[in-house]
Amino acid sequence: MKSQQNPQTMKPATAAKKLGVYLPATPAPFQEGVVTRAELDRLQAEPPEWLRELRRDGPHPRPVVAAKLGVSIAGLARGGVTEALTTEQIESLKQERPEWLERERATQAGVRKEAARLKELRKEQAGQG
Repeated sequence: MKSQQNPQTMKPATAAKKLGVYLPATPAPFQEGVVTRAELDRLQAEPPEWLRELRRDGPHPRPVVAAKLGVSIAGLARGGVTEALTTEQIESLKQERPEWLERERATQAGVRKEAARLKELRKEQAGQG
C-alpha cells in the first residue's frame, strides 16, 4: 500500500521572507493562505507581476533595506528606521547621507574587515597545525 505524500507547506510570513518581500504589501490571497514548496519554487522561477513590482519598488522588509543601505538591521534601528521602506525612500537616504547612515556604514565596514581578518587568522592557524 502506497501512502500519499503531503506537500510541504509554510506560513505566508515564511514564504515572504524567503522571497525577500514585505508580507503586508503582498496580495490578500498570499497573506491568508499557505504556500507549498512547489508554489514557492514557481514564484521564484516565474515571479508574477505583483512580486516583480514588490522586489523592484518595495516596500522592502528591514533585511533588504539594511542590505541596500550597507548597514546592519540593528544599525537601521539605531538610525530610527523601524518600518519597511520603498526603493525611492532608500535612494533618497543614499542621496541625503544622514550622519547615522554614514556612521553605521563605517561600523559595518569595520565588522566586515574584522571578520575577514579572523578568517585569515584561522586559515593560517589551520595551516600550521
